[in-house]
Amino acid sequence: MSEHCKKAYITTPIYYVNDIPHIGHAYTTIIADTLAIYSRMAGLETFFLTGTDEHGQKIEEAAKKRGKSPKEYADEISGRFKALWDEFDISYDKFIRTTDEDHKLGVQAAFKKMYEKGDIYKDVYRGHYCISCEAFFTETQLVDGEFCPECGKPTQIVEEESYFFRLSKYQDKLLEWYRENEKCILPKTRRNEVMRFVEGGLDDLSITRTSFDWGVKLPPEINDPKHVMYVWLDALMNYLTALGYGTDEKLLDFWPARVHLIGKDILRFHAVYWPAFLMSLDMPLPKHIAAHGWWTRNGEKMSKSKGNVINPKEVADAYGLENFRYFMLREVPFGGDGDFSQKALIDRINSDLGNDLGNLLNRLIGMSGKYSEGSVSSAKVAELYGDELAEVHDSLDKLEPLLFEMQLHRYLEELWKPLSIANKSIDKYQPWVLMKEGKTEEALALLGLIANILAKVSVMLHPVMPKTTDTIARALGFTINQTAYEDLIKRKDLLSDFTIEKVPPLFPRIEEQLLKEATPAEEKAAPKKEASKKEKAKSEEPQGLITIDQFFQTSLKVGTVLEAEEVPKSKKLLLLQVDLGEEQPRQIVAGIKEWYAPADLVGTQVCVVANLKPAKLMGLRSEGMLLAAKDEEGLALIRPEKPKKPGTPIG
Repeated sequence: MSEHCKKAYITTPIYYVNDIPHIGHAYTTIIADTLAIYSRMAGLETFFLTGTDEHGQKIEEAAKKRGKSPKEYADEISGRFKALWDEFDISYDKFIRTTDEDHKLGVQAAFKKMYEKGDIYKDVYRGHYCISCEAFFTETQLVDGEFCPECGKPTQIVEEESYFFRLSKYQDKLLEWYRENEKCILPKTRRNEVMRFVEGGLDDLSITRTSFDWGVKLPPEINDPKHVMYVWLDALMNYLTALGYGTDEKLLDFWPARVHLIGKDILRFHAVYWPAFLMSLDMPLPKHIAAHGWWTRNGEKMSKSKGNVINPKEVADAYGLENFRYFMLREVPFGGDGDFSQKALIDRINSDLGNDLGNLLNRLIGMSGKYSEGSVSSAKVAELYGDELAEVHDSLDKLEPLLFEMQLHRYLEELWKPLSIANKSIDKYQPWVLMKEGKTEEALALLGLIANILAKVSVMLHPVMPKTTDTIARALGFTINQTAYEDLIKRKDLLSDFTIEKVPPLFPRIEEQLLKEATPAEEKAAPKKEASKKEKAKSEEPQGLITIDQFFQTSLKVGTVLEAEEVPKSKKLLLLQVDLGEEQPRQIVAGIKEWYAPADLVGTQVCVVANLKPAKLMGLRSEGMLLAAKDEEGLALIRPEKPKKPGTPIG
C-alpha cells in the first residue's frame, strides 16, 4: 500500500456566511464526520476539513444592511457554524475561514502560478451576474431573459475589466477525466449531468471583480490593486490552502482528497471549475466529488422567506443528536432529495433503533443475567451457530465500499441484517426452551452469538453513532478502536469471555412529536349563494369532461431512465432518476416494483407527466408520474413506439 493510500482527506464545502446553519449544512457535515471517524477507526491517517466562505459582494451588502463591517458580520456567522459543529461533536481537524491570512496567501500563490502559465489573461467582461449565487450566466441560460437559473432572482448586467481563466482550454481534459473515472462524481447521474454541460462547450471564466472590495487581492507582483478575486476561485482553493498550499506545505501529502462532499446546487463549480484549476496548477484531481440532494419540508425546498427552515440544533436537542445522525443517513438515498418529518424520525427511532437494536441488547442483558449471572462466552459460538455467523460476516464484508461510494442508506440497511439474524435466532432457537430441556451449552452459545453480533454491528455503526455504540461496547466488555475493528471485523475474531454490564434502555419509545409545528390558518368558509341557471345547467353536464385547453395544460414528455433502485421497506415503490432533457434528471417514485425489476428499466424510455406538483412518498421527493395501464393481467408502462430524444413532448 502506498503512503498516500494510508491517508484520507475528507472535506465539506465551506459554508457561505449569508445565514445561520440549517439542516442541509448539518447533513453534509454529519456525512463527512461519519467518513472521518470510520477512516480513523480503519487505521487511516485522516484529515477532516470544514469551514466558512466569507468573501464576495453578497456578504459586503449583507453586512452593510446590518450596520457592520464585512469582517464583523463574517466573524458572527462563522462563529455560529463553528459553535454548532463543536456542540455536535464534529471531529474536524481544521476549521478554515477564507479570511485567514494563510488562506489568502495560498490563493495569491495559485493565481500567480496560473497567470505565469498563461492560463489567466486580462479583458473586459459584459454579462449577467447573480449576486445571490456569485455566478455569471449567458443569455441562453437565463429564465425569461433576466432571472438566474439557479435561484430565480433577477440578475444584473455587469460590464467591467476582468481577469479570465482559460476554462475552454481544459474542456477536452475534463471530459477525458470524467470518462476514465466512472466514480469521480457521485452519484453517477450527476456525472452524466456534468458531462453534458461540458460537452456543450465551455467559455473562459471571469475570475476577478472591480465593483466591490471585499475579497482576496491579486498577488503584489501583478500590481493591479483595484481587482479582487471572484469568490469561487477564492473559495475552492480552501481545499489546498488548508493543507498549507503556498505557505507551509507540510500537510500537502494528504492531497488529493478522498471525498469532497457538496450539495447538488454547487456541483458545477466543484466538478468543472475546480478540476480545471487543479489541472492548471499541475495538482492531482480528487478521487470523489459527492453531491447530495436537498432536504425539503412538505415537498418544498426550505428557505427563510417561506419560514420552513428546520433548525438542526432544535431537532437534536429534542430527539437526541445520535438519533438525528442515524435518521439523516438512513432515511434518503444519497443524491436524492428527501422530505423531513418528525413522524419519519420517530418511526426510525422506535423501529430501527428501539426495536431492532436497543431491545436486542436489553434481551441479552436479561437472559444472560437469568441464565449465567451475566457471564457471556464465545467458546461454542462458531461450532454451534456457524451458519448464522457466516451470514453476519457476509453482510459486514459488503459495508466499506458502500460507505465510500456514498450509498449510506444501503450501508445502514446492510448493517441491520445481522441484527435481524440475531433477533430471528432468539425466536428460532428459544433459549428459554433450551434451558428447560437441559441444553445449557446451546443456550449460552446463543447468547454468545447475540453478543458478538451486537459487538460487530456496534463497531461498524460507531462512525454514525459514536457515543451510543461506546455504551453498547462497554456493556459487552470491550472498547471500540482500531484494534477492535481489526479483530472483530477484518479478522472475524470473536469477543473474549466477559460479564455483561447493565445499561439503561438506549432508545426510550417516543409516543408523540416533541417539537411544535406551525399549523396552517383555517380557511374562511366562503359565503353560500344560490346557484345560477347557468351553474345548474353546467352541473347537469356529464362529469369529468375537460376542454382541449385543459388537456394541453398537462405536460407529457418522453424520458429515459438513468437509474432505478428499490425503496427500502416498500413492497411497491421504485426510485428512478429520469432524463427529461433538462439540466438535471428528475427523481420519480413509482409504484411499479411488483411488475418491473430495477435492472429492466435502466436505459429504457417512459412517458412522464412532467408538470405535476412534487409529492413525497415514504419521505422521498417525486417530481413526476409515469403513464401506465393496468387491468386484471397486471400493469404495463406506456412507452414510445420508437426511441425519442429525452424531453420530447407528447400530445
